Amino acid sequence: MTPQDASRRTEDICRRAPIVPVLVVEDTAHARPLAEALVAGGLPALEVTLRTPAALDVIAAMAEVAGGIVGAGTLLTPEDVKAAKAAGATFGVSPGATDALLDAAEAHELPLLPGAATASEAMRLLERGYDVLKFFPAEAAGGTALLKSLAGPLPQVRFCPTGGVSPANAGAYLALPNVLCAGGSWVAPKAAMTSGDWTGIEALAREAAALRTV
Repeated sequence: MTPQDASRRTEDICRRAPIVPVLVVEDTAHARPLAEALVAGGLPALEVTLRTPAALDVIAAMAEVAGGIVGAGTLLTPEDVKAAKAAGATFGVSPGATDALLDAAEAHELPLLPGAATASEAMRLLERGYDVLKFFPAEAAGGTALLKSLAGPLPQVRFCPTGGVSPANAGAYLALPNVLCAGGSWVAPKAAMTSGDWTGIEALAREAAALRTV
């Protein structure tokens, strides 16, 4: 898979809904009902972060939910890419980008949303062929002000800001012309997952899905 193909695929995924849930799931039993609630609420693209021992099993379970597009987040190494693809992930997300990680994603044909937080990082990825990037950590790196600044010299690059995005500021990000969607964890609160409040999570997903990009 070429970087250009990867970017076209990730762009398609990003355009499915304004918010991509960033999920930290500790219990595999939560995987199916969580995915079903989020998809029913209008958020089909799901990023399961590889931050828990259960993550790969969660990806495998969510991959069976109709209407869902399950990806693996926090990909750091080529081994992460291989494991995520084997578990059933259809896309990957990384907080940054290394040559080894990009090589692995291309070799395993896993569309990747690589992370960038500076103009130089974005330019390096653009030079390789990636023009759809994760902007991380969004708020800490400069938020909407930095993205506005990048739109001038790098109009061909589109972003999915993640990190500090919330219901209070999501609209400001999504209003930017170089933002395709945003990543957010608020749609799947830990307390709601623990208590099995899938109806509540679906309601949060519906509110997030009602947000719109320009």
